[in-house]
Amino acid sequence: MAGKVKIEDIKKLKELSGAGLTDAKNALVAANGDFDKALEAMRKKGLTKAEKRGDRETREGLIEGYVHDGRIGALVEVNCETSFVAKTPEFKELAHYLAMQVASMNPLYVSEADIPEAEKQRVQKDAENEIKGDKKPVEVKAKIVEGKVAKYFEDKVLMTQAYILDDSKTVAEFIKTYIAKTGENISVRQFRRIELGVTE
Repeated sequence: MAGKVKIEDIKKLKELSGAGLTDAKNALVAANGDFDKALEAMRKKGLTKAEKRGDRETREGLIEGYVHDGRIGALVEVNCETSFVAKTPEFKELAHYLAMQVASMNPLYVSEADIPEAEKQRVQKDAENEIKGDKKPVEVKAKIVEGKVAKYFEDKVLMTQAYILDDSKTVAEFIKTYIAKTGENISVRQFRRIELGVTE
């Protein structure tokens, strides 16, 4: 099995997953040299590492802009832990993709924590009114309301939106792949979106 593992695949896997050389080699051996299978396994490990980095402070970063067709523009502030990572091509690439996401999908909030409490309550009340006459048990109705509220805000929150270039993952999951690549915690602090002829 080990004979099928190429040194260039080990190096490439290490770079893409954010794991060590030994872990990359072991993943390739376990996958019989199948690079895609090994990458999938390492991605899972990389995302686990990314979770552990999630509570580290992000005080550096950059502001990236994107303009589509001269009609829609977006600015995004993306933060990381060090100025070194903020200057890397990977980090700039991530910021660019996030600015594209904001321009394309027009989110209202960065994360669920940014949704005003009054707005959450309004949406919850609307959801409760929708199923008022339903004869289902109280706990079932509560779950339905919870699902309706989550669905309502899903596209309005940047982190829970489907990523525009790969809708199999959310924006939060997409960012985690870069946390694995850079080895640092990454967060989005704020964004602004402008559309020609549209004012708030």
